[in-house]
Amino acid sequence: MLTDDDIQKLITVVATKEDLTQLKESLRQDFSDLQTSIDAYAKKANDYFQEMVMFSRKLERHEKWLQQLAQKLEVKLEY
Repeated sequence: MLTDDDIQKLITVVATKEDLTQLKESLRQDFSDLQTSIDAYAKKANDYFQEMVMFSRKLERHEKWLQQLAQKLEVKLEY
């Protein structure tokens, strides 16, 4: 059977409603911060992807121009 002393020891160890509310708010804030970080990273990744697509198209255009110049100058390009 539990004594008053045992109950007092349990009260000091068991989380209270206030403790759980604070924990819930803390977790909510941490999750919100994580979402913000992920959104920022996703935007950076998307911007980088778009830059790489543009760079790739620019490179293809330059290669095409070089091929056209080589044909007009009758120069054989070797890869």
